[in-house]
Amino acid sequence: MKTLFGIVISLLVLWVSIIPSDALAASSASVTSNNTSFEDKKLIGENFTGHSLQEAQFTNVDLSSTNFSGVNLIGSVFNGALLEKSNLHGADLSYAISYVSSFNHANLTDAILVGSILKRTTFAEADITGADFTDASLDQSELKRLCKVASGVNSKTGISTKDSLECS
Repeated sequence: MKTLFGIVISLLVLWVSIIPSDALAASSASVTSNNTSFEDKKLIGENFTGHSLQEAQFTNVDLSSTNFSGVNLIGSVFNGALLEKSNLHGADLSYAISYVSSFNHANLTDAILVGSILKRTTFAEADITGADFTDASLDQSELKRLCKVASGVNSKTGISTKDSLECS
């Protein structure tokens, strides 16, 4: 019986490796689940509350004073985005990517940033009370700055901000 099973598996593997499959090429914008992409726009003061922007892309976008309170931004990309004074209270930015972006003076209270990559991104004077940065990747200078002001516990994950940043 084991021999027959082994032969069947071997034939399946051989068949799959011989039969050609079509190659698909895609841009980064076309692989997002909702294909929501904002590029080179000024969306100052927009209200996205109640929207799901999972895997959305924001490239060179001015999102100053924008309301993302409670919004699903899981896996979203912020590249060269300006989110100064934006409200991200309770927003879920898990596994998001932010590069050369600014969250200065933003409200990130109770936000979830688990597993996010936040490189060359600034958080000067941002309110991070209760934010969860577990397994997030930040520049050392920003990590030090955030550890100085970290406080609170995230209401959804139960993780303290200081613990999530691994502040010493």
